[in-house]
This record gives sequence, C-alpha cells and structure tokens, in this order.
Amino acid sequence: MTTTFPSDFLWGAATSAYQIEGSLDADGRGRSIWETFAARPGAVEGGGDGSKACDSYRRWREDVELVGELNLTAYRFAIAWARIVPEGTGQIETRGLDHYERILDALLERGVTPVVSLNHWDMPEALMQHGGWAGRATVDAFAEYAEAVADRMGDRVTWWITQNEPWIVQLLGYQLGLHAPGVADLRSSVAAGHHVLLGHGAAADAIHARVPAARVGCTLSLFPCDPVTDDAADVAAAWGSDGYVNRWYLDPLTGRGYPDDMREHYERALGTSLDEIIRDGDADLIGQRSDYLGVNYYSRRVMAAAPVDPKRPFPWQVVPPRHETEYTDGGWEYAPDNLRRLLIRLHDDYPGVPLLITENGAVYGDTPMHDGLVHDNRRIRFIVDHLRAVADAMAAGADVRGYFYWSLMDNFEWALGYRPRFGLTYVDYATGQRTIKDSGRVYADIARTGRLPEVLPTIAPFG
Repeated sequence: MTTTFPSDFLWGAATSAYQIEGSLDADGRGRSIWETFAARPGAVEGGGDGSKACDSYRRWREDVELVGELNLTAYRFAIAWARIVPEGTGQIETRGLDHYERILDALLERGVTPVVSLNHWDMPEALMQHGGWAGRATVDAFAEYAEAVADRMGDRVTWWITQNEPWIVQLLGYQLGLHAPGVADLRSSVAAGHHVLLGHGAAADAIHARVPAARVGCTLSLFPCDPVTDDAADVAAAWGSDGYVNRWYLDPLTGRGYPDDMREHYERALGTSLDEIIRDGDADLIGQRSDYLGVNYYSRRVMAAAPVDPKRPFPWQVVPPRHETEYTDGGWEYAPDNLRRLLIRLHDDYPGVPLLITENGAVYGDTPMHDGLVHDNRRIRFIVDHLRAVADAMAAGADVRGYFYWSLMDNFEWALGYRPRFGLTYVDYATGQRTIKDSGRVYADIARTGRLPEVLPTIAPFG
C-alpha cells in the first residue's frame, strides 16, 4: 500500500554541535562541560572525545551539500552554547554567530528549512560555578544566550528548539552521573530537570519577543511504558515510570503543572518537600510557551514492580519483554508500532499541540563493503516501518508536521564514544570521508516524492 504525506511535511535529519563539530578551540569558543567530563578516565567508551568528531566545524559546506543530496526539506542543527557565550554569561562571541549564520544562509539558498536547537547538552563549563542546571542562575544565563541567537538569526529562523531531552539531562547528567557534568545526586537531578524547563520558558519568551512568528518547542525523549504482566503491581509500575519519563515534562509544558503522583514519589525518595526547588509561580513560567512539541522516539520501556532500595529510589524497574522480540545493534527493542501509539496518545491527552518528530533512528553497525558502499538494509526497514507508523497515527488524527531522522551522519555518541553508528551517512573518522548509505538513498527518495515505497527496498551489493 502506498502512503503519501502532505506536501508541506518537513523531511529532515538532525545533528548536534558537540557530536559533529570538533575544532573545540576555534573562534573564541569556551570550554563546555563535555570537555571536562570526557577527560575523566573511563567516562567515555574507548576514551574518545569531541575534539575532532566529524570535523564539521571546518567541513560544514560538505555537510550542507549532504543535506541537499538527500533531498531534505529541513535540517535540525544545534548551536554550541559555548561558542556564543564562552563564559556562560557576559561577552557574546560574534565569530560563533558568524559561523552558524553561514550555515543558515547556505541552507536557505537551497530551500531547506532550518530547525535550530539551542541546548543539546553542551553548556559552558563556567556555569558549573553555579551548579550547572542544578543552579537556578543558569536559567537567566540560558535566556541571555537565546536572546543573542534570536537577535542575529530571528529574521531567518522560524522553527526553534530550546532544550533537547530534559529527562536525559536530569537522569544521566545529574542523577546517575553517566553524562556531563557527571553529578550523581537525586536532589540535584530534580533541580536540574526543573531548571531546564524554566530555561525553556525563559528562552521561548525571549524568542517570541523578537520573532513573533516563531514556532518554539522543547524536545522530549518519550518512551511508552508497558507493564510486563497484567498484575496490578506491574500496571502501577508502568504508570509510575510514565510519570518519571514522560508526564513529569509533558504536563508542565502544556500548562498542567507537575503530576501529583510523581511529585509524591520524588518527595518520598528525597524525604523532603520540593517546594524549595519548584517555587510558587514557576508553573506559569513553563506552561503554554510551546508552539509545538518535539518528539524523540527510539523504543519503549517494559516495566515491573520492584522494591525500593538505596540503588532504586522508585518502586519499578525496566525488564525484558516476555515475548521473543527483535533488537537493534544498539540494544533497543525494535518497536515501530509504539511510535504510532505514542503519537496518538499525545494527540488524545494533549489536544491541540502540533507534533514534530525531532529524532528517530537506530544503531546498525554496517560498514563499507568491497564496493565501497554501505548496504544497511536493516536501517531501510527501520525507517520505512517507523514512517508507516507515523502515517497511521496521522490518519488517526495526530497532527504531525515533520520527521527528522537521527542522524544525518555517524558521530560522537556521548558516553558511548564512536562505536554506535546511527547515520544516514557513513563517516570514516580517520579521514573524515562521508559516504551516503543505502538507507540515506532510500530516505532521499521518500523525501523527494513524499511517498513510502510499495515494496520494502533492498539494495544488494554490486558484483
């Protein structure tokens, strides 16, 4: 069956600054928390860092050409906060703004809609003197940064993303310490997550004041949470996990405030009220400032009830599904229909909020074969199956405006280093050479026609 998407549907791919740019000391860039974190022994698999990555700061023209070759109508790219405000506050580095302005103009010359992310996890290291996102002063610093970018680029950028994945910032950066800045403290994590949302509200206000037609959103990492059995305890565990991962961010962004059940879980785990962190009036500074919701979807969480202990502050745990299932090379369950479920749930539970799929992708380890090409047929199937799930959700009423595959190219994958390969384009990290994979060519055809293939394409090696 052929599926056709609307003519104005945004066909895109996404990247983030620290994951692709390299050139960490160029043009007055300040130090970010990821340089400090990556320097810790054992913090990053294989001992890698972002000092070179894909060398995109120097090779940006090549990457814009990739966007064109893939027939993309939109490109999500991140601005490195430390390139614009090297010390976190104060002096604005115009050379950084000049760089991103060149990328922006090159995209617009090709008819590509830019989608600009402001915080994709690489905050200036200088802000750690205030606790990073655990300190409320970072909210004002983020607003200052948003103002500088909007002043320079607001006449040409309509789509803005303030924050990328607040739950991951909160969980991996401040609760478990597995991402920069490497803090492992539950109270700090709650404060960090709250301040990220306050930062969204402050940045949205700054952008809207300068760009009345702007569409500003916050991108969330959303995971459908299913009970492993129909037992009431497992069902309650799945609902609790949904509060922890999804509703704790969805509800305040849409003007409902934080969900009471999850607030009770946090206060029980901390042994104190959250009133010192979440102040009176904060809900009004977060809610109703999103013109759309950014959805990052990779898989689901299967949940079981579990006792609370010092290593597990909440009464649930992630467990494997009970039925035989398929996994990507990244270890995530292959679950495209859950994207359909998620989009319909968002449409039903948060009506009237447009949706933009700002990330969806998979790790597959295919590398160039004897013909020099990358025949990643599993990724082709992943893309087509997930886009069919998007189409089914749209047919059921979900207001989805676009789809951005993660990622445009293989890149530095944070604490996992350079092992996972998500890209539509293969990157030889030693030489920087880019090779569009078979999945990229199939996606380019989908973007060109706005149609899914009737038969799943399989591109065989030559010879």
